[in-house]
Amino acid sequence: MGGAVGRIRPEALTPEAWAPFGWVPVCDTDPEDGTGRLSFAWDDVHVNLIGHRRDEVPAVDGGLRCEVLFRHATHTQVVMPLDVAAVVVVAPAGADLDSPGGWEAIRAFTLPVLSSVVLHRGTWHWGPYPVDAESVQLFNVQGLRYREDNDSIDLAALGESVDVLLV
Repeated sequence: MGGAVGRIRPEALTPEAWAPFGWVPVCDTDPEDGTGRLSFAWDDVHVNLIGHRRDEVPAVDGGLRCEVLFRHATHTQVVMPLDVAAVVVVAPAGADLDSPGGWEAIRAFTLPVLSSVVLHRGTWHWGPYPVDAESVQLFNVQGLRYREDNDSIDLAALGESVDVLLV
């Protein structure tokens, strides 16, 4: 496995920082409630619980390595960690990740327990993975046929992996 090209630290989740990637749901009394909309081109919205384990991805000194990003062209996605804090890596849908230095568009965010985010259609993402536990359980809303709409980019093959520093 080659060395990582980038090293990033997760940012705190704020609606402004998250805006290029989706939106952060708000209370029903907030004037912004309803301005974002979920979209499922295949009319296959599905709710389930999913999990991720730290050992699904390479560990690095002080963090985890992001080697592959995924995206869905047909639907938005909602995730919320239920039991432990998690880290998610994202890049805008239009990011040119396979060009030299493309990893510079990648950002990481810490998702506290019970903090939900919505990913725009096409937003590149990795995780969420647990910050300091072995696993995380996630509330997940996405297209039921997501496997048919699961584009990926292998950053490691491009020499563009990103180390996500958690300490």
